[in-house]
Amino acid sequence: MGKTITEKIFSEHAKRSVKAGEIVRVDIDMIIGNDITTPISIKAFQESGAESLARPDNFCIVMDHYIPAKDIASANQAKISRDFAYKHDLKYFFDEKDMGIEHALLPEKGLIIPGDVIIGADSHTCTHGALGAFSTGMGSTDLAFGMITGGNWFKVPETIKVKLIGKPGKHIYGKDIILELIRMIGVDGALYKAIEFSGEAVRYLGMSDRFSIANMVIEAGAKNGIFAVDSVTLAYLEERKIQNGGLRSEPKIYFADDDALYCQTITIDVGQLSPVVAYPFLPENGKPIETAVADNIKIDQVMIGSCTNGRIEDLRIAATIVKDKKVARHTRMIVTPATQKIFLQAQHEGLIDTLIEAGAVVSNPTCGACLGGYMGILGDGERCVATTNRNFVGRMGARSSEIYLANSAVAAASAIAGKIVDPREMK
Repeated sequence: MGKTITEKIFSEHAKRSVKAGEIVRVDIDMIIGNDITTPISIKAFQESGAESLARPDNFCIVMDHYIPAKDIASANQAKISRDFAYKHDLKYFFDEKDMGIEHALLPEKGLIIPGDVIIGADSHTCTHGALGAFSTGMGSTDLAFGMITGGNWFKVPETIKVKLIGKPGKHIYGKDIILELIRMIGVDGALYKAIEFSGEAVRYLGMSDRFSIANMVIEAGAKNGIFAVDSVTLAYLEERKIQNGGLRSEPKIYFADDDALYCQTITIDVGQLSPVVAYPFLPENGKPIETAVADNIKIDQVMIGSCTNGRIEDLRIAATIVKDKKVARHTRMIVTPATQKIFLQAQHEGLIDTLIEAGAVVSNPTCGACLGGYMGILGDGERCVATTNRNFVGRMGARSSEIYLANSAVAAASAIAGKIVDPREMK
């Protein structure tokens, strides 16, 4: 019996043939911490008596959730990670001087390599599967075990195969595809399973779309999401290689066997999709944009950004839609580029001018608004269209507020209209 991509990655790391259901101990190629979760890992590391990292060049800390600090507590929280990074002279420590949201910054830096096993104490670590790596979120103490030993234990997940067919229409993006999949199978439909994306439509998806899709597989309960490496992936890696003076290591490229065993196969015709809007209070509450328009949903805020949709492509889409228009009087529009480099590129392309002239406020790269921390908190009863990944009760502020998840085109168009509208209908 053949193997899935995830099974092949674990087989290589275990140095023997493994299959779904087996529990294996493997070395980890990259461990990712952030300013919220890493202090817990550091405490466990210190309490273990460990004095040095097992693989210091395979560990990174990205300061992104409350940076710059929003209050004394977050400043002291950040100080724990900073002190640890300086003490151990971490090669990969990214603070305010070179900041970004971790799941956008690390691929940008050429630190995510196809074939890697990657863990992070953040549930959206699964984003990196877009580059053909096994990448998953784990707890902070699991992270500490990896820091101490260089490895960890995993149960090799079964794999769901998602075949994408057709060609995406106007304003159909990766965000719509993953929201449609979650609508189909529910928030626990892929519990502790890998989701492998394949099919003819993949060739129409740029890396931004693939990152969005892989980012949100956790919202269906998946352990990881993964795409096979193709010409789009290789072009992205080559660009990172040129910009960064090389990649962290050489890619290991795997493809699923024709006779690989899948626990389920799902087909999505992306050519038949309308933009999808996920209603409160679960990502599985996806509805076509036509339904949202008919429901005449007035909104108070739009948030474009996050590790799901804060890339340069998202800012280009938003700027194109709001150009020579104004954000509705009763609506706020917040744009958060995912990294400083994306921010700078948006400035060079004139996108920041366009967004601000339309009435948007542009913030530094941060996870703040997405997790309800700062830089965009919702008040009682307020409604927000967000390009983020979660719309749980109280996710972005008041428990009575509502979040509607959508792609960047829907979000930008809705900011102009002051209510949810179909970007395909805008002039």
